[in-house]
Amino acid sequence: MQKDSIKHIVIAGGGTAGWMTAAALGKLFGANIKVTLIESDAIPTVGVGEATIPTLHLFHDLLKIKESELMAATNATFKLGIKFEDWYQRNQSYIHSFGRFDHGCWAAGFQHFWLRGRQLDIASEIGDYCPEHLACRMGKFATTPKQERNHAFHLDAGLYAKFLRDFAEQYGVRRIEGKIDNVNLNHNNGFIQSLSLESGQRVEGQLFIDCTGFRGLLIEQALHTGYEDWSHWLPCDSAVAVQTELNEPNVPYTRSIAHKAGWQWQIPLQTRVGNGMVFCSKYISDDEAKTQLLDNIRGKTLNTPRVLKFKTGVRRKLWNKNCVAIGLAGGFIEPLESTSIHLIQQSIIRLMQSLPSAHMESPIIDKFNATMRNEIDNIRDFIILHYHATACKDMPIPTSLHERMEQFAHSAHVHQGNGELFGEASWLQVMLGQGITPKAYHPIVDLMPVQELASFLDNVKQQTARRVSSLPNHLAFIRYYCKRAAV
Repeated sequence: MQKDSIKHIVIAGGGTAGWMTAAALGKLFGANIKVTLIESDAIPTVGVGEATIPTLHLFHDLLKIKESELMAATNATFKLGIKFEDWYQRNQSYIHSFGRFDHGCWAAGFQHFWLRGRQLDIASEIGDYCPEHLACRMGKFATTPKQERNHAFHLDAGLYAKFLRDFAEQYGVRRIEGKIDNVNLNHNNGFIQSLSLESGQRVEGQLFIDCTGFRGLLIEQALHTGYEDWSHWLPCDSAVAVQTELNEPNVPYTRSIAHKAGWQWQIPLQTRVGNGMVFCSKYISDDEAKTQLLDNIRGKTLNTPRVLKFKTGVRRKLWNKNCVAIGLAGGFIEPLESTSIHLIQQSIIRLMQSLPSAHMESPIIDKFNATMRNEIDNIRDFIILHYHATACKDMPIPTSLHERMEQFAHSAHVHQGNGELFGEASWLQVMLGQGITPKAYHPIVDLMPVQELASFLDNVKQQTARRVSSLPNHLAFIRYYCKRAAV
């Protein structure tokens, strides 16, 4: 090991963010770097983020975690997308699936051919041409070794943290039980030198990871990094969550149901359902939100509804001095598209890719902050789209989002920029679902005779239907998959 290499990393806080970080560092660096995680059983974790997106496969692949074992351990089900109900108009819904539309040409994506087909009344709804979208509606799914993994998971966040803790401790991660009483700074450079616990124990380190949630105990309370408030774009500031018994067949998607003051989620696991409501406290009180949520759920409640308070936004620096904020400590965007765990994993991977020496070189830190901020801003725009395109047309929006919406509205153009999480198919499905209908399509489509276009669209549709019809019921496959993991 080089003389100036980091020898000890200290993680403050557990939960999903803490144990994902510990598992990755322990597995990939544990032979050379000491990893210590400090958490207190007396401090509850948020633990309501139970929906994920397909990028989680990258994290599990990196750690060589078997998907079937993960699902068995976390009460997980498959997720192929999100169904948005009552967002554009009451009693109407659309699905944002994780699939793609691969049948375009060099000049124009599939949506241009589909739009002309709609004008000629020879095309059905956009989801009929995407296997994952159709599978959502039919409740079908299965995994095969060589398939493209356009699926994610609904999982129990508490069980996921436990699964990762067991994994991390196998690779030498040390857990210390206790509350952090003080963050001790080096008076010469302002870096964190150690953490003092209520027990009197002092834990020294060279790199500190803040996974203390909204408190930001290290990144904010100790280092005063600052916070960029996005409430003017995303005004919801509260959520209430409760678990219920499973009393109806599982579906392979998350439900997002719009209400006057926010929206309600419903996440089906193998044996229970995660429910919650995101809302703006300016328009509805905590008690009213609890009542509204309980009135709109099915099944016996398994715990007491819990209210969470948050402020949408991001730290001005996710990496400040020798502290990296991961998870809620770094900021929070609404859980509307299940991006929280993705941002945790991206922070972890980028940290490991750019691990500095003990001197904490500024160019490395600056690059990390710029890259993460670019990704967070793109996700923020995608979330704002869901609101602005419907009931909140007069709300201010970032210029970057305005330009993207204008391009689509005028010419059906969608694109995925460098480093963006959501691809063309995602933007397409949400903008169409939110009622944005392009005024024109690419002129190259008019070169195709009407009969040829009709045949093309029908072939894609039939190919999609055949592929999905051959799949088993997704819940039956889950039972088989998890049973196989136990063998």
